[in-house]
Amino acid sequence: MNKSVIATATVLAIGLATSAYAKGATGTIASIDKKGDSFTLSDGKTFALPENIEVETLKVGEKVTVTYSTKAGKMEASAVQPAQ
Repeated sequence: MNKSVIATATVLAIGLATSAYAKGATGTIASIDKKGDSFTLSDGKTFALPENIEVETLKVGEKVTVTYSTKAGKMEASAVQPAQ
């Protein structure tokens, strides 16, 4: 029983640590780079898009909430949703 408690605690700790690296930002899309698969918010933050998010679904002037992580100094979006 002790082993299962330790295993469960380890899995929870890893899950919480992983989610701690995800960050969020809300803003208005100022520009879209279709060739570079990225977009920039009006505050100057630029986010690269993964293959599962199509740049064509975004529109300049749209207010969005971005979930992202930073990899090699680059902000990479994992989700982009309309802001409320």
